Amino acid sequence: MLAGHIYSPRKIKLIDIPDLPWDKSASEDGAGQILFQPELACLCGSDLLYFDGDYPDYPSEIGQSLHEMIGRVVDTTGDKFSVGDRVLCVPIEHFGFYERFPVSEARAIPVDPRPAEDEALLAQPLGTVLYGLKKVPSVLDKDVVVLGQGPIGQLFCAALRNLGAREIIAVDPLDSRLATSSKMGATAVVNPSRDELVDAVRQVTGGTLADVVVEAVGHREQRINDCFDLVRKGGDILVFGVPEQTISNVNWRVIFDKNASIHTSIGPSFERDFPLAMRWIAEERVDLRPIITHRFPVDEIQLAFDTFAERRDGAQKVFVDFPK
Repeated sequence: MLAGHIYSPRKIKLIDIPDLPWDKSASEDGAGQILFQPELACLCGSDLLYFDGDYPDYPSEIGQSLHEMIGRVVDTTGDKFSVGDRVLCVPIEHFGFYERFPVSEARAIPVDPRPAEDEALLAQPLGTVLYGLKKVPSVLDKDVVVLGQGPIGQLFCAALRNLGAREIIAVDPLDSRLATSSKMGATAVVNPSRDELVDAVRQVTGGTLADVVVEAVGHREQRINDCFDLVRKGGDILVFGVPEQTISNVNWRVIFDKNASIHTSIGPSFERDFPLAMRWIAEERVDLRPIITHRFPVDEIQLAFDTFAERRDGAQKVFVDFPK
């Protein structure tokens, strides 16, 4: 069967492997298992950690890295789904780049038939955003800064608008991304390569700085000190972007003196967060179409990853079609 293999940094290919073994007696928390066949996948910034070679053990394991996907249930040992059901599935540790694979039924939710399939697939990243926003106090009537306007930052803008934030200040060094931010719910945009960041946020907020700052950059470009500078006294910081193991030169005294709170976010719920995101999309509470930018067949997977990694042609969410 088909599988993906990142065999060296920035190099990925399709290979043929035997079907994966399926121990039908195995379960996760008492749940049954499904044999899942992907139909449409979407690249995520966390997939780039494998593609770019950030992890030292290369070549990467076969089957990494995809984890945002919808497809069909080919077989099942449980009673949550029936054969033929379309589901959104999130495999463990990004092991989703297979023609089909077994996974716990607890790691899948039904696909709502109302939205287009590419919009429905965005329930996965949107679900992670909603889970993160549950960590901070209500954003109703609050001024919020979102650092980073890749796909996740854009989803934060959309969710914050839906939740009633007063000001949604999008920050990114790419003007093309800031143009999309305005379509996704941002009330103001700041390009830190051109504008003095703190002064710009003070101007939008009437001098008080932000009630909430969302760090949606993560990993290579840590902006934690920017978060500290931009949050007001007693405010909240949501660190969403996946950090390095250690971060040096962190200005802890700044945030200490502001008496602000720091929140982290990982591991959204398949019972609440992903289904809520799917419902938001199906009921058109949010319009995510501005970030749907590219779609490739799976046999062009190298081009798909290159487009996403290099942000070619305004790339935001890049989709990959599997044979049906």
